[in-house]
Amino acid sequence: MKILVINAGSSSLKYQLIDMENETVLAKGNCEQIGLKSTFTHKVPADESKNIKSLPCEMPDHASAIQIVINALTSKENGVIASMDEIDAVGHRVVHGAEYFSTSVLVNEDVEKAIEACFEWGPLHNPANLTGIKACQAIMKDVPQVAVFDTGFHQTMPDYAYMYALPYEYYENYGIRRYGFHGTSHRFVSAKATELLGNPEHSKVVTCHLGNGSSISAIVDGKCFDTTMGVTPLEGIMMGTRCGSIDPAIVPIIMKKEGLTADQMDTVMNKKSGMLGVCGTSDNREIEARAKDGDEKAKLVESMLCHQLTKYIGGYAAVNAMFGNVADLNWIPYAGVGVACAGLLYVVLAAMFKYFGTAKVMRFFPPIVTGPIIICIGMTLANSAINNCAANWWIAILAILIVVVANIWGKGMIKIIPILLGV
Repeated sequence: MKILVINAGSSSLKYQLIDMENETVLAKGNCEQIGLKSTFTHKVPADESKNIKSLPCEMPDHASAIQIVINALTSKENGVIASMDEIDAVGHRVVHGAEYFSTSVLVNEDVEKAIEACFEWGPLHNPANLTGIKACQAIMKDVPQVAVFDTGFHQTMPDYAYMYALPYEYYENYGIRRYGFHGTSHRFVSAKATELLGNPEHSKVVTCHLGNGSSISAIVDGKCFDTTMGVTPLEGIMMGTRCGSIDPAIVPIIMKKEGLTADQMDTVMNKKSGMLGVCGTSDNREIEARAKDGDEKAKLVESMLCHQLTKYIGGYAAVNAMFGNVADLNWIPYAGVGVACAGLLYVVLAAMFKYFGTAKVMRFFPPIVTGPIIICIGMTLANSAINNCAANWWIAILAILIVVVANIWGKGMIKIIPILLGV
């Protein structure tokens, strides 16, 4: 079975063609700036000679973008399949499903109406997601279309975790409640972590999706118990351009002082805040470099992020303790920031060691999980050292040694971390 996976944005369309027999990516790519100066990128992991890099193309709409993707997948020069008939199904990422969907669903007219009903919750994403679905339907009429929702995984949260302390009729009339996002990501990472732990009967995992958009989830026995994002992806930890959780009273205060409309204030919080708002950039690599050079605002961003990350992980550890020993929790960092900023991970680990003590924090990382986590930190430290400064080669060498030792000793490696952290 071959599945085409589509992630349609407002002016972009990312795709992967996956052979499910061996779960390999046959091809992947991106249609960028649809309706503008469009470009097309196509990569074939097994044969780089078939790659297409940033080729200017005419893409007036998503339907034309889908057609370009199909043409590339089936062409003699760049293709990986003989014809479109080899595509057995198309999977679509849909950001917001509200309370309509808790699992993936086969797209029909009712599903499309529900996706459209969620436009107000995901105004930047849902319209584009639905456009991608309709574009595929127009070109691949007989191929099943499946919608996978970011919010679906979080539908297992109890009411006391997803309700806000607002008049209850706002929930009844308008659906105001916590929904959570990055669900497909949290589902996969928590399941993989549980698998690495030997699939215990009971598991407690905190997953940290750290990128330009960030969210943290508490997962008990494979089901989401709580998550940081809310009605929209704005709530929670500070992000690249989003402010995260703030005092709600700030909103009308700023609106009055600056003379802003509701839509303008929404733009400020979603696109002009977060790391960008505090220090002028949302690029973690630039922030890290500027902080090393003594830039006070960049250092402030790093401190704020570490503080918030530690606070949420610690809070979810306490919540998970309701179900057993807090030391049974497993913390899994991943995604852009988690992979790119080794220093951030070290600071958070330091706080854990100081509060919980070395013995308990060691239990956060069981033997089979410890190795991969230290490898992640070691490799990113090496990458950072190599990219930033030739004088840091000794750090790269140290990081590689950490990776090797972690592979060999696993759990024992965690004992070295307090020394590296100076705790």
